[in-house]
Amino acid sequence: MTTIIKYTKNGKTEDDISELKLEHGIAWSDSFKLGNEPVDTQHKRLFELVSNLVSSCINGTETEHLQDTLDFLVEYTIKHFHDEETLQIQVHYPEYERHKQLHEDFKVSVGELLQRFAQNTSPTELSSDVNKIVVKWLVSHILQEDKKIGRHIHKMEKG
Repeated sequence: MTTIIKYTKNGKTEDDISELKLEHGIAWSDSFKLGNEPVDTQHKRLFELVSNLVSSCINGTETEHLQDTLDFLVEYTIKHFHDEETLQIQVHYPEYERHKQLHEDFKVSVGELLQRFAQNTSPTELSSDVNKIVVKWLVSHILQEDKKIGRHIHKMEKG
Protein backbone atom coordinates (compact mmCIF):
# COMPACT_ATOMS: atom_id res chain seq x y z
CA MET A 1 0.00 0.00 0.00
CA THR A 2 1.47 3.37 -1.01
CA THR A 3 0.84 6.25 1.34
CA ILE A 4 0.92 9.80 0.04
CA ILE A 5 1.63 13.12 1.71
CA LYS A 6 -0.44 15.92 0.36
CA TYR A 7 0.99 19.41 0.62
CA THR A 8 -1.96 21.68 0.32
CA LYS A 9 -3.21 25.11 1.19
CA ASN A 10 -6.90 25.80 0.73
CA GLY A 11 -7.24 22.47 -1.07
CA LYS A 12 -4.66 23.26 -3.76
CA THR A 13 -0.96 22.54 -4.17
CA GLU A 14 0.81 25.87 -4.00
CA ASP A 15 4.30 27.28 -3.75
CA ASP A 16 3.25 29.17 -0.61
CA ILE A 17 3.53 26.50 2.06
CA SER A 18 3.26 28.68 5.15
CA GLU A 19 0.24 26.59 6.17
CA LEU A 20 1.53 23.24 4.99
CA LYS A 21 -0.69 20.33 5.98
CA LEU A 22 0.97 16.95 5.94
CA GLU A 23 -0.70 13.59 5.75
CA HIS A 24 1.11 10.26 5.39
CA GLY A 25 3.60 9.89 2.53
CA ILE A 26 4.78 12.39 -0.08
CA ALA A 27 3.94 12.77 -3.75
CA TRP A 28 6.01 14.30 -6.54
CA SER A 29 4.44 16.98 -8.67
CA ASP A 30 5.80 18.98 -11.59
CA SER A 31 5.55 22.08 -9.40
CA PHE A 32 8.79 20.82 -7.79
CA LYS A 33 10.74 20.78 -11.06
CA LEU A 34 13.73 23.09 -11.30
CA GLY A 35 14.34 22.43 -14.97
CA ASN A 36 17.62 20.65 -14.28
CA GLU A 37 17.07 16.98 -15.12
CA PRO A 38 19.71 15.44 -12.80
CA VAL A 39 18.49 17.45 -9.78
CA ASP A 40 14.83 16.85 -10.62
CA THR A 41 15.50 13.11 -10.92
CA GLN A 42 17.24 13.06 -7.54
CA HIS A 43 14.41 15.04 -5.94
CA LYS A 44 11.89 12.52 -7.31
CA ARG A 45 13.97 9.69 -5.85
CA LEU A 46 14.10 11.43 -2.46
CA PHE A 47 10.30 11.67 -2.49
CA GLU A 48 10.09 7.92 -3.24
CA LEU A 49 12.52 7.08 -0.43
CA VAL A 50 10.67 9.21 2.11
CA SER A 51 7.32 7.73 1.05
CA ASN A 52 8.69 4.21 1.37
CA LEU A 53 10.00 4.99 4.85
CA VAL A 54 6.71 6.48 6.03
CA SER A 55 4.76 3.60 4.50
CA SER A 56 7.06 1.09 6.18
CA CYS A 57 6.52 2.78 9.54
CA ILE A 58 2.76 2.75 9.15
CA ASN A 59 2.69 -0.88 7.96
CA GLY A 60 4.66 -2.12 10.97
CA THR A 61 7.87 -3.05 9.17
CA GLU A 62 10.59 -4.53 11.36
CA THR A 63 12.97 -2.10 13.03
CA GLU A 64 16.00 -3.54 11.23
CA HIS A 65 14.41 -2.85 7.83
CA LEU A 66 13.44 0.65 8.96
CA GLN A 67 17.03 1.29 9.98
CA ASP A 68 18.29 0.09 6.59
CA THR A 69 15.78 2.36 4.84
CA LEU A 70 16.77 5.31 7.01
CA ASP A 71 20.46 4.70 6.36
CA PHE A 72 19.91 4.56 2.60
CA LEU A 73 17.81 7.75 2.71
CA VAL A 74 20.60 9.54 4.61
CA GLU A 75 23.29 8.32 2.20
CA TYR A 76 21.23 9.33 -0.82
CA THR A 77 20.49 12.76 0.69
CA ILE A 78 24.19 13.39 1.32
CA LYS A 79 24.99 12.42 -2.29
CA HIS A 80 22.21 14.67 -3.55
CA PHE A 81 23.44 17.62 -1.48
CA HIS A 82 26.96 17.10 -2.83
CA ASP A 83 25.70 16.99 -6.41
CA GLU A 84 23.47 20.02 -5.93
CA GLU A 85 26.28 22.02 -4.30
CA THR A 86 28.66 21.06 -7.12
CA LEU A 87 26.09 22.34 -9.62
CA GLN A 88 25.82 25.61 -7.68
CA ILE A 89 29.58 26.10 -7.87
CA GLN A 90 29.57 25.33 -11.60
CA VAL A 91 26.87 27.92 -12.32
CA HIS A 92 28.32 30.50 -9.90
CA TYR A 93 25.17 30.53 -7.80
CA PRO A 94 25.42 33.69 -5.65
CA GLU A 95 23.70 32.15 -2.61
CA TYR A 96 25.86 29.02 -2.56
CA GLU A 97 27.27 29.50 0.96
CA ARG A 98 23.84 30.14 2.50
CA HIS A 99 22.33 27.20 0.61
CA LYS A 100 25.14 24.90 1.71
CA GLN A 101 24.51 25.96 5.33
CA LEU A 102 20.83 25.03 4.96
CA HIS A 103 21.97 21.57 3.88
CA GLU A 104 24.34 21.33 6.86
CA ASP A 105 21.58 22.38 9.27
CA PHE A 106 19.28 19.73 7.82
CA LYS A 107 21.97 17.07 8.24
CA VAL A 108 22.08 17.96 11.95
CA SER A 109 18.28 17.62 12.23
CA VAL A 110 18.37 14.25 10.51
CA GLY A 111 21.23 13.15 12.76
CA GLU A 112 19.06 13.97 15.78
CA LEU A 113 16.19 12.01 14.26
CA LEU A 114 18.51 9.02 13.77
CA GLN A 115 19.64 9.23 17.40
CA ARG A 116 16.04 9.24 18.64
CA PHE A 117 15.25 6.22 16.47
CA ALA A 118 18.35 4.42 17.76
CA GLN A 119 17.01 4.98 21.28
CA ASN A 120 14.03 2.75 20.54
CA THR A 121 11.65 5.28 19.02
CA SER A 122 8.58 3.44 17.80
CA PRO A 123 7.80 3.24 14.08
CA THR A 124 4.76 5.47 14.73
CA GLU A 125 6.95 8.13 16.34
CA LEU A 126 9.49 7.78 13.52
CA SER A 127 6.75 8.29 10.95
CA SER A 128 5.58 11.39 12.79
CA ASP A 129 9.15 12.73 13.02
CA VAL A 130 9.80 12.03 9.35
CA ASN A 131 6.62 13.91 8.44
CA LYS A 132 7.39 16.85 10.73
CA ILE A 133 11.10 17.12 9.98
CA VAL A 134 12.05 15.50 6.69
CA VAL A 135 8.93 15.94 4.57
CA LYS A 136 8.20 19.51 5.59
CA TRP A 137 11.86 20.51 5.11
CA LEU A 138 12.17 18.76 1.75
CA VAL A 139 9.01 20.32 0.32
CA SER A 140 9.75 23.82 1.60
CA HIS A 141 13.44 23.62 0.63
CA ILE A 142 12.71 22.63 -2.95
CA LEU A 143 9.90 25.15 -3.42
CA GLN A 144 11.63 28.05 -1.69
CA GLU A 145 15.37 27.48 -2.07
CA ASP A 146 16.10 25.06 -4.89
CA LYS A 147 13.71 26.89 -7.20
CA LYS A 148 16.06 29.88 -6.89
CA ILE A 149 18.87 27.75 -8.32
CA GLY A 150 16.63 26.77 -11.23
CA ARG A 151 15.80 30.42 -11.92
CA HIS A 152 19.50 31.34 -11.74
CA ILE A 153 20.42 28.62 -14.25
CA HIS A 154 17.57 29.62 -16.53
CA LYS A 155 18.70 33.25 -16.41
CA MET A 156 22.28 32.24 -17.24
CA GLU A 157 21.14 30.12 -20.19
CA LYS A 158 19.17 33.03 -21.60
CA GLY A 159 22.29 35.16 -21.38
